Amino acid sequence: MDSLTQIVLGAAVGEAVLGKKVGNKAMLYGAIAGTIPDLDTFASYFTDTVTALEIHRGFTHSIVFSVVFAPIFGWLVSRWEKNANWKNWSWLFFWGFLTHPLLDAHTTWGTQLFWPLDLRLAYKNIFVIDPLYTLPFLVFVILAMRQKRTSSKRRKLNNLGLIISSAYMLLTLILKGITYHKFTEALQQQNIAYTEIETKPSPFNTVLWTANVDTKNAYLIGHYSFFDSKPIQFTAYPKNHELLGDLENEENVQKLIKITKGWYTITKENNQLYLNDLRFGLLSFSPSAKNFTFSFHLEKKNGEVIITEKEKNTRDAKKLMQELWLRILGN
Repeated sequence: MDSLTQIVLGAAVGEAVLGKKVGNKAMLYGAIAGTIPDLDTFASYFTDTVTALEIHRGFTHSIVFSVVFAPIFGWLVSRWEKNANWKNWSWLFFWGFLTHPLLDAHTTWGTQLFWPLDLRLAYKNIFVIDPLYTLPFLVFVILAMRQKRTSSKRRKLNNLGLIISSAYMLLTLILKGITYHKFTEALQQQNIAYTEIETKPSPFNTVLWTANVDTKNAYLIGHYSFFDSKPIQFTAYPKNHELLGDLENEENVQKLIKITKGWYTITKENNQLYLNDLRFGLLSFSPSAKNFTFSFHLEKKNGEVIITEKEKNTRDAKKLMQELWLRILGN
């Protein structure tokens, strides 16, 4: 999830663990704990594109990280915060660290919660930024913050924020189940043979959902809004995996394919080769769109494959926002 959401969750968890004893300091250190796992994003400044993608939401988003580093941070904080002991602060950091990846596991990218096992949990039931999850949660944290640390109202407000946000997360799982049925029903009615289907919400909402469908020679992408009145339409994107040629056997290309979980297409633009991660869709709802959200340029220089992420056009993002709200309202 986005940084603000993780800060809010960390603050609420810190309050639940230690708020009665240390007041707003529990929220402060909880917010810090909720931010620390995302420091893995700095790996992009020190390593190549593919390695940085492998590291993201890996070790720092694991149970191992929570268990090993919570006592360390707890000890450090207990050195200058004397109103709670080492065990109390360690417990706060443990839950701050652990709830971060538990939340991220609901997004499309997912988390390696059980690192070092090569298993990434990705339930794909909420977009990385969802105002309906974050804003009510934030309001209750702020309201709780304004109460005295010994106040029962403070704990009730904080707990209410946790309950409402968790209830919304449960609702997104139910909506995912409903939309999954809608997509599979549409595929059956249109006599489309497929081997796999994945569904996820579109940006910033859980009203409009997207399906990626794996067929023999192409991937299909379809959208469904709860306000739709017409049948679901699917757009085909040829896999073109054969365009990789010998590059398919290169180690870095194999790593990138593994990161995409096999959901990728290959395209050529001006004789340049691109690998497109289909899991995150396109920056447009137009059936003719070709601007993938995550696209990687593949180039072989001096016997080495250089992989760089294609820069996004800000105009595409603005256009997407305009198209998004129109598409949410129905087809």
